[in-house]
Amino acid sequence: MTAPVFLLEDDNDVAIVLRRALENHGFRVERFSRRADLVRRLGTQRPSICLIDLGLPDGDGLIVVSNLLRDMGIPSIIVSGRGELSDRVVGLEVGADDYIVKPVEPREMIARVRSVLRRSQGTAAAKAASGRTFARFKGWSADFMACTLTDPEGRTLELSASENALLKVFVDSAGRVLTRSFLLDMESPDDLEPFDRSVDIRVSRLRRKLNDDPKKPRIIRTVYGAGYVFSPKVDWD
Repeated sequence: MTAPVFLLEDDNDVAIVLRRALENHGFRVERFSRRADLVRRLGTQRPSICLIDLGLPDGDGLIVVSNLLRDMGIPSIIVSGRGELSDRVVGLEVGADDYIVKPVEPREMIARVRSVLRRSQGTAAAKAASGRTFARFKGWSADFMACTLTDPEGRTLELSASENALLKVFVDSAGRVLTRSFLLDMESPDDLEPFDRSVDIRVSRLRRKLNDDPKKPRIIRTVYGAGYVFSPKVDWD
């Protein structure tokens, strides 16, 4: 049986709309109104994806994304009334795979859920089929099946689903310039318009994990006016 969608939303009216839309499209849904209840459930059940509200009775949902879901490698979408650019940037920077501003259009939400699931599940299936699941470059190693990155000193970092997918695209295309429009197409459903900085934010997050100086990057280089290029030589195991 497919793993459920976890919905963390304290507003009953909003939760009913979101749950109905998800269930009408074949998703199983478990809804939580408090952060603590979701955290307890994560100890016994791994969801396929989590939809997270931010303003909750027992604290900010952002903590769940940054401190738990990211480390567990569980895809997440923030669904919040906080619509300022700074809120969306922070949400993506701490590990969310997407950000939807309320009021939610159900068709858009379903498209975005499916997009995130394609990135997290489809990428893993493609890696398994090709056998290209473990890459080494510049002292680093990436395990794309486990969504982990190991630094030259042997310390292992967890990657979110979107970070893992983006790094895989770069590593697969090492030495080739990837345009921002190409990377946006990889990140979002065809009929949606992602906000402008989403790719730049994810590249910035990857650079931080790779200790890649954003002013003089040596791993993911910016090609001004063109896009990004993954510079190191890659060896596959």
